[in-house]
This record gives sequence, structure tokens and C-alpha cells, in this order.
Amino acid sequence: MAEFGLVDTEGADAPGDEWEEIDVSDTEADRIARKRDRKFAQFRERITDADQFKLEESVFDEATYGALYKLVQDGYVDAFGGPLSTGKEANVYQALGGDGAATALTESGLDAAPDQPEVAVKVYRINTSNFRDMRDYLEGDPRFEGIGSDKGAVVKAWVRKEHSNLGRARDAGVRVPVPIAAERNVLIMEYIGAESGRAKRLTEVEVQNPETAFEVVREYMRRLYDAGLIHGDLSEFNLVVHEGELVVIDLGQAVTVHHPNAEDFLQRDCENVASFFRRQGVETCADDLRAFVVDDPGE
Repeated sequence: MAEFGLVDTEGADAPGDEWEEIDVSDTEADRIARKRDRKFAQFRERITDADQFKLEESVFDEATYGALYKLVQDGYVDAFGGPLSTGKEANVYQALGGDGAATALTESGLDAAPDQPEVAVKVYRINTSNFRDMRDYLEGDPRFEGIGSDKGAVVKAWVRKEHSNLGRARDAGVRVPVPIAAERNVLIMEYIGAESGRAKRLTEVEVQNPETAFEVVREYMRRLYDAGLIHGDLSEFNLVVHEGELVVIDLGQAVTVHHPNAEDFLQRDCENVASFFRRQGVETCADDLRAFVVDDPGE
């Protein structure tokens, strides 16, 4: 891993302070789950019996099955594969995308997107997600004003938030997974990996050119900031290497620069990134990195 490239920003929109309103009302998935017609029941039975899902009962409630069913019907998923990762908040599965996924990837500007691309399906738990941690990131974000304490609404908002953050990051020229679709507590996005498995995290590889890697990461941090976003959990664990590029992942918790905790989150990101690259031999510190990100030469 010797070279890294920056995403081309030519033609990218210059985002301002506008933010889309997030709708957390019942989705089509909720209506499908309530109706429980024959086709949905058959789909649910196939998913329940699939080997890769047999131990995941805590992840799937009825409306989650409805969300998966809706995404299949809309052409975003053709077939489900095994799990890529499991966590307290969500499980991520590999899947074969359909026409809808191929179209989304092509429209995103990816070169030669296949007709049946591999995609990642991120399923957030409604019942066991860390509600308090999510609230800390959502409260104060202008996109989520008025969301109450209903856990289902919070998780649905979180998924919409991650989808929105990924789109805004890409518009700003940051290499992140392409967001494809979101339905209730399920997010479909570009699969970052190869036949051998998911892309390696920065902490899992030998960084042969740490100075260049650091320049790319700090530039991505500045582009996010200029787009009005702060990652909020950036470290070597949320940066992966894919086809010679550094890719920023896990933007669900990213907040706007107007969030009441934005400065604390930015400082933590800078400390994490600077600490990692200092261990790789790069001369840097959190204060210098922060000054670069906010473009403040006086700091």
C-alpha cells in the first residue's frame, strides 16, 4: 500500500447550510409487515430458514423483514449472502444487488458498475441498539428536531442520517461507500471489498507511505468540515483501503458543524488521527490537524 489518491471534486456541488428534513413516520416496510400477505410470508420464511440468518433473531423484527422485502421488490437486492460484521448496533451482510443498485452505483459515477453488483446491507437493531448513545449524536442536529424518545423512530432517523451523510460526503469529494437505498432500519450501500473479503482497515495493513496517507485523511476531514459535517468517530478503525484508495466508513454518527458537541467531536477525531499517524512516523499533532481542517492559519 504505497500510493493513495484523492477523489476528484470536479463538478461536485458546493453544499451550504441546507439540510433535508428527515421523515421518521411509518414506512412501506411497516405497512407490509402489518398486512402480512402471502408473498411476504413466503419471503419471511425463506429468510428465517437461511443459514446466515438463523442466529440473528435479535436483529429481525416483523418490520425489518418488511424492509428487506421492500428492498428486494424495488430491485436493490437480488440475493443475500453471509455476514460481513456484527456489532451492538447493527449487522452488515454481503448481498447481490439488483437493477436498482446497479443504477444507483452507475449514477454515482463509479466506473463500469456491474449489472449485478455486490452491495452491503446494514441492518440496525431496533430493540438492542444503544439508544442513549444515538440520542447524544441526534440531539442538536437541525435535521432531527422534534424526534421524540421512541426507540424505533430514533433508529429510523439514524439510518436516514447515515444515508444523508454518505451522500453529502460524496458530493464534497470524500471517498465513502455509495449510499444506495434506505428503508426503515436497513441501509443498502456499496460493498467495499473484493472476492477475498471486506476491505482491510487502516489498522490491519502496513502503511508504507504514511505521509501521503495522512495528507489524504486530513484533506478528507477538511472536505467534510467544509460540507458542514464532522465524522465524530474517526480513527484508523473507520478508514479502509480499497483498490489503492482510502475510504471513510461508518458515518452514521457524523454531526453538523452546528451541533452543540461539534467542537468536542472534531477535537477527538483530530486526536485519534494524529495519534495513529504519529505512530507511523508522521510529525503531526491534534492542534495542527484541527487548524488545517477548519482552515485557520492563526491556530
